[in-house]
Amino acid sequence: MKLSILIPVFNEKETILEILRRVDMVKLNLEKEIIVIDDCSNDGTTDILRSLDSQKYKIFSTEKNSGKGAAIKVGLKKVSGDIIIIQDADLEYDPGDYVSMLGPILDNKVDVTLGSRVLQNPMKLFGSHRTPVITYMGHAVTTTLINLLYGQSGTDYYACYKMFRVKILKDITLEANGFDFDSEFVCKVFKKEIKVVEVPISYTPRAKNTGKKIKWHDAFPVIFSIIKWRFVS
Repeated sequence: MKLSILIPVFNEKETILEILRRVDMVKLNLEKEIIVIDDCSNDGTTDILRSLDSQKYKIFSTEKNSGKGAAIKVGLKKVSGDIIIIQDADLEYDPGDYVSMLGPILDNKVDVTLGSRVLQNPMKLFGSHRTPVITYMGHAVTTTLINLLYGQSGTDYYACYKMFRVKILKDITLEANGFDFDSEFVCKVFKKEIKVVEVPISYTPRAKNTGKKIKWHDAFPVIFSIIKWRFVS
């Protein structure tokens, strides 16, 4: 068995080496394949990636800056593993959670595990360790809408961590190029009635001034995607 780790990257020169180090450190009972997709970074990230060991990391790039979904789709065409996980290039998510994400899949209970940031640590707007407003509101809207339209009761659909067996890609075709990739993925999985379970994960949010890229207006294509895939086959 092999786990393919897809890391879409855009302007992450400050964090890319550290996230790769953390991914390398994770001990698993299966082989790891690390695929990095550079979405035409212009801050020096590309030069860092070019300096990496090509035997250890598979580095690819998009033809132009096209968004997170576009980068992931490039990576999906390059995987040779049996299971895939998406890993952001920042340091918000802990690769140590791969072990708990893998458990239900390796036990043949489900084909998809979704990381939930809120199962153990609910998001909050006030106090210490508060969640940025844009993240809090985006989480509330997308979770509620998906639960209503797709008959689900999940807690968090827009966390980065989505782990799945490669075989499910035979049943769903992914089109989104931007941040609406996540909503398209979960909505199509639910429509196909693929077995899914949420797994609690750790989360260290970063702010706009430290590189957070999603903006308030990114909510519109996400909401449109959730509604669209409910009624479009």
